[in-house]
Amino acid sequence: MCDLLFYISILRIDKNMNFKIWESLGSDKFEILMNLSYNKVEFNKILMEEKAMNGMQEVYEFLKKTGTYYLATVEEDQPRVRPFGTIDLFEDKLYIQTGKVKEVSKQIQKNGKVEICAFDGGKWLRVAATLVRDDRLEAKEHMLQAYPHLGAMYDPKDDNTEVLYLKDATATFSSFVEAPKTVTF
Repeated sequence: MCDLLFYISILRIDKNMNFKIWESLGSDKFEILMNLSYNKVEFNKILMEEKAMNGMQEVYEFLKKTGTYYLATVEEDQPRVRPFGTIDLFEDKLYIQTGKVKEVSKQIQKNGKVEICAFDGGKWLRVAATLVRDDRLEAKEHMLQAYPHLGAMYDPKDDNTEVLYLKDATATFSSFVEAPKTVTF
């Protein structure tokens, strides 16, 4: 993916299709660039994926910086909100962690639509998304490696540890002095 972003940056710089610059990259890279330049649908798809990854990274960094964010779920017709502190990037997805025995887990399994809210020094973030459980050992291990202090309560191989990734997320960064900025991933 990193090489592809490099090629895309060359496409952005060289909008006049200066093939001599592209050819200096080597025949395999030149062919990729040619395919990208002629297949605008694929090129636009890659640009959208790049934009989504950048937005996801920005959300991750904000939540990591704040340390605590608030997760809202629904139980019947009553909203439920509680503090959370885990956030992890794994395989191009943004993850949170909880325990399956907790009420929050049961609420998410009934209705995966959630909102996250965090505040940091005059700026705040709201994320609306659907949480999807990932029962793979690798995802659990990655999360618990990022938060080793949770090892006293959770084990990636137990039946309680639960990691969930955000799907169809819309994140809005706001403040009192700037226009809101919305990213999707």
